[in-house]
Amino acid sequence: MSLDNKPIYTGGCQCGAVRFRVEGALGNASVCHCRMCQKASGGFYAPLVSVRGASLEWTRGEPSKFRSSNHVERGFCSNCGTPLTYEAPDGVALMIGTFDDPEEIAPVIQWGVEAKLPYVDNVPNLPGVATMDDPEAAEFLATLVSYQHPDYDTETWPPEERR
Repeated sequence: MSLDNKPIYTGGCQCGAVRFRVEGALGNASVCHCRMCQKASGGFYAPLVSVRGASLEWTRGEPSKFRSSNHVERGFCSNCGTPLTYEAPDGVALMIGTFDDPEEIAPVIQWGVEAKLPYVDNVPNLPGVATMDDPEAAEFLATLVSYQHPDYDTETWPPEERR
């Protein structure tokens, strides 16, 4: 919380070149199934939350923009490609997965359901395997060195030494 008791949220892209800070209440979180959001996110749908009533500040870098329609721009990191924003005349929404604590932001509505991929509703019914329960994944991850930015603000990024 800030000094005036407004909630504070932080986040950014995968490489850390773009970071943001949101002060104030977030709007309704949603997922959008429209084809444009599928392509912009590279996923089955775009999980978004409005920051229209809050204060959004870019604390490191700023997103590059792609005009996906005559009404909308999409913000993304030009270094790593992480999708960051949906910007329309009624305000800005951020991709939920870019927040440092995305588990705090649960979607409450789905948009564009006419374009929902036919298998999306069945995903929760698929078998699930914890990453480290897969011997091949565990062996692979034992040697993995992540260059992903951590889920908190850092003074500088990237670190001085990368192996």
